[in-house]
Amino acid sequence: MLIDGWRRARTTPSLQESYRSIFVNHSSRWRRFLAFAGPGYMVAVGYMDPGNWATDLAGGSRFGYSLLSVILISNLMAVLLQGLASKLGIVTGRDLAQACRDHYSRGVNFVLWVLCELAIAACDLAEVIGSAIGLKLLFGIPLTWGILLTALDVMIVLFLQHRGFRWLEAMVIALVATVGVCFGFELLIARPDLAGVALGFLPSASIITDQEQLYIAIGILGATVMPHNLYLHSSIVQTRCYDQDARGKKEAIKFSFLDSTLALSFALFINAAILIVAAAAFHRSGHTEVAEIQDAYQLLTPLLGVTGASTIFALALLASGQNSTLTGTLAGQIVMEGFLDLRMKPWLRRLITRAIAIVPAVIVSIVAGESGTAKLLVFSQVILSLQLSFAVVPLVQFTSDKAKMGEFVNSRALCALAWLVALVIGSLNAWLLVQTFKGWMS
Repeated sequence: MLIDGWRRARTTPSLQESYRSIFVNHSSRWRRFLAFAGPGYMVAVGYMDPGNWATDLAGGSRFGYSLLSVILISNLMAVLLQGLASKLGIVTGRDLAQACRDHYSRGVNFVLWVLCELAIAACDLAEVIGSAIGLKLLFGIPLTWGILLTALDVMIVLFLQHRGFRWLEAMVIALVATVGVCFGFELLIARPDLAGVALGFLPSASIITDQEQLYIAIGILGATVMPHNLYLHSSIVQTRCYDQDARGKKEAIKFSFLDSTLALSFALFINAAILIVAAAAFHRSGHTEVAEIQDAYQLLTPLLGVTGASTIFALALLASGQNSTLTGTLAGQIVMEGFLDLRMKPWLRRLITRAIAIVPAVIVSIVAGESGTAKLLVFSQVILSLQLSFAVVPLVQFTSDKAKMGEFVNSRALCALAWLVALVIGSLNAWLLVQTFKGWMS
């Protein structure tokens, strides 16, 4: 028997300790918007994490400004998908993981959960390594010890959530602003070719025909459109105490979409800035093989001729990595609770999430050193891209189902666009799998 289009009834709310904990002021439209502002920035940090840095640096140094179009297209996809994720959470009262649990069979759910956990582990891996590299560049802390120090983010999240979800959002926004200021400075001193930048935002056929460009492009896609962010966003929008009638949900959808679009526009600026700085500093000077963050750090000051350029770069990296770990641990909790309906102490769940990322990173840093961790960074983004379809397809399916969404179901035009995005993502990932398999066989 179906219940409002679902095979299983809704049970416990998503992120129970923070559910509907933030009051929505009805005194003015501006105050109501501010009440909804915050989740978009928590989602946006996943779009500017160290994994993005690795792929953006590789793309900028190797191919100049040509992959800016990929960043733009990826960001537009992200705006669409995050909008659907927030709408799902607001309308149904379920996050994406809970929606999968209440719709699919146990076997399908288990497979989706495993794939999602792998994606979160890959994402966490990138964030942990990025934070550790930032600590080493700024303070000289050995990479292995830096990786272990990142586990402290568990305590930060717990402390801030105890103070209230707004505190966690405030810290995330402060760190996002830090990254923005740092890269604003880097752009000014890099003096990029503005005409080249403008042309870079126009798609080029070489992105598809050149295998190396396509590999990095798909890595950028995987680093930009984050699968775990779809689960995260559909949950944290429910921290707002909006009216549960049709009017209240419509307003919540509108303000949440505006919040995430503004935040993702800022993420677009950061990602584009990283690639532009890499193109202006490295590609222009003939250093086309710079793909590692450490190499970029060493070369920025001498190439740009400005003291402190490398330090500002490392500071932005540390802020970005630490920010991403905060939201990554939260996403891990949402996914496990949503798919399995398994409740455990938040500190224990987050410690498990950290361990999944930290253990492989420590092993690689000891065995292969810095070069190994850098390669792991780029590879993790390819893994994210491969998992993306398994989050996007259920999201589009649910939000296009009138029985589940009622009057808030996707319009025909939106439905067609969403399925087109899902098809493009799936096709690119299939191509990548074939090419990767061919590489292994050769």
